[in-house]
Amino acid sequence: MLPADCSVATVSQEPIAQEPVFLSVKTGMTVICGSTDSDDWWMADVIHVDGGARDPKVPTLFQVADVDSGVIRWVCADLVTHIVPNS
Repeated sequence: MLPADCSVATVSQEPIAQEPVFLSVKTGMTVICGSTDSDDWWMADVIHVDGGARDPKVPTLFQVADVDSGVIRWVCADLVTHIVPNS
């Protein structure tokens, strides 16, 4: 039994924020790119991962090759919505 002057603090468990997909992207992976605002998406192979100025280990840009057209372009990391699993 607890003395009357002792209080027990309740610990609230806040939901843990899920880490963004782009933090797991590595060169050689196939990814799905697109805006969360629309249903438009495309698949690309990652050629190069470019880190940020503040922390070079955190990816901010990806150089990718569109798997349908072969066009090479740079995309912002937050446009990567999914990583395609290896088969």
